Parts: sequence; C-alpha cells; structure tokens
Amino acid sequence: MSITADTLRGNTDTIILTLLMRKDSYGYEINKSVQKRTKGEYGFKEATLYTAFKRLEQNGFIRSYWGEDGPGARRRYYSITEAGRRQWEESVKDWEITRALLDALFSVDYDEEA
Repeated sequence: MSITADTLRGNTDTIILTLLMRKDSYGYEINKSVQKRTKGEYGFKEATLYTAFKRLEQNGFIRSYWGEDGPGARRRYYSITEAGRRQWEESVKDWEITRALLDALFSVDYDEEA
C-alpha cells in the first residue's frame, strides 16, 4: 500500500481528534498509536504533532492539562472538547464524500452512458 505523506498530512487534525475521541492522551502516546495503527508505515514528526495540538487548542477543539503520572517528567495531556467532537463529525463526513468522489473518478469500469 502506497499512501503519500501529503494525503495523510492533510488529515492530521482529524487523525488526532479521532484518537482523542477514545481517551485523553499525550503526544508520544498519540504518535505511537498512529504508528501502531499504520503498522509502522506512518508517524508524525514532533513539530507537526505539536503544531497541530496548538492549532486545535486555539480553535477550541481540544484542551490540554498536566497529568499526574508519578515520578519522572510530567506529561501534557490533551482531551477533545464538544466543539472538537462536532469538528470530527464534520471532517469524517467530508472524508466520506471525498472518498466516494475519488472512488468514482478512479474507477476504470465507469459507464459514461449510464
């Protein structure tokens, strides 16, 4: 399977929101989840991930807080807001429309006469 990084990058916010729909999380854990779900085929660069967190938080789609993980470095956790849930739903609908259009355009079996 060959999916360009550009295609995935255009969906960074939706990917992050999707993972936060399941549970609050922190940057490293989110990136590990992306890598696991893609069987190591894709992962975020740190700058991309934290730029997306900043953008999502500024837009009111996520909020951040410091976790209490015990000894060691404190982690900044992210959680999805109600506005973020609405944005996720809209983004998924947009993706479904885009996917259907691309499926139609990529099909060599399309009958122009129909």
